[in-house]
Amino acid sequence: MTQTPFIGKLAIFLSFFACVGCLSSATARGTVLRFRSGSPTFKIVLFADLHFGEDAWTDWGPLQDANSSRVMSTVLDLENPDLVVYLGDVITANNIPTANASLYWDQAISPTKARGIPWASVFGNHDDAPFSWPIDWFSATGIPPHRCRDDATSCSGLEEECEFRGTQRLDLMKNEVKNRKLSQSRNGPKHLWPSVSNYYVQISPFFDDCQSPVMNLYFLDSGGGSYPEVISSAQVEWFRHTAQQINPNSSIPEIVFWHIPSGAYEQVAPSCIQKPCVGSINMEKVAAQQAEFGIMSLLQQRPSVKAVFVGHNHGLDWCCPHSPHNATNKLWLCFARHSGYGGYGNWARGARIIQITHQPFSLKSWIRMEDAQLHSPITFTS
Repeated sequence: MTQTPFIGKLAIFLSFFACVGCLSSATARGTVLRFRSGSPTFKIVLFADLHFGEDAWTDWGPLQDANSSRVMSTVLDLENPDLVVYLGDVITANNIPTANASLYWDQAISPTKARGIPWASVFGNHDDAPFSWPIDWFSATGIPPHRCRDDATSCSGLEEECEFRGTQRLDLMKNEVKNRKLSQSRNGPKHLWPSVSNYYVQISPFFDDCQSPVMNLYFLDSGGGSYPEVISSAQVEWFRHTAQQINPNSSIPEIVFWHIPSGAYEQVAPSCIQKPCVGSINMEKVAAQQAEFGIMSLLQQRPSVKAVFVGHNHGLDWCCPHSPHNATNKLWLCFARHSGYGGYGNWARGARIIQITHQPFSLKSWIRMEDAQLHSPITFTS
């Protein structure tokens, strides 16, 4: 019997409970998703820099959010993925009072949720940026009006409270995981806070309990907003310990997601895109993290790590290999594609697609555009 897209994808998510006994030590900070029955591939869509809620008090802002939803719906219907990754800057929190932030986050994930597709998210520098008063809000008397959630009502007769402290990662993640069966997002270990979105997801064969995963996906919070734009040494140690626990022999391929590119992206950035790099836009310099605390060195020494995927730079969508002399691994460094109509830049929107194939294993990627065109295919090799 043919499964509907919703039921089929929901079954992928629910099936991870079947292997809890086999992976009890591994699932403390991660979940397990599975290939669909009869499918040799597992497909991931990356939505980067959606910037929902930007200039929400104008006519322009809501129109951009509607355009972003259209881009996501087009990509999801064309690609029919097994997982969606929200790769940071899902909202523009510096434009959003606290009371509104979760509403815009919900709007951003709604095209994925409506299709019954599991998703995972990491935070970007705009997701919990300090709130700043837009000049448009100020009246002739210099007193800005209250602009909180429109659907709020007051039973007490008192004026609704408005908070303008900005929305922090903990608030967003609490909303993200609360009562959400499809969300794979996790806070991660408390000792890593204020860094929040640090966790992993394992991709396993369909209903083959206790067989080794086909791939491990790691998610890291690269900072920004409420704290410096870095992957800290504590996060590096968490990754080292976790990878050793769930993949001690580096026998399972791994890919990593975070928002702000590391300094290594600056080192491999092409002056113009040509082989071995693959992509279509190279319109700005890499805006890298503020400091490097060892994550790149660790990844380069793990032959199982095939690629890192980031967002942040709206005008870049290339993949380039990084192979320092002392590395044991050709590590591919990739940008996603700017998916949202919020944020800077007038380049056409789209999304990066990742496809994992099982038996024999292969890892491929391409860009799917808002006009349905496909370009920049690449097969990752070690």
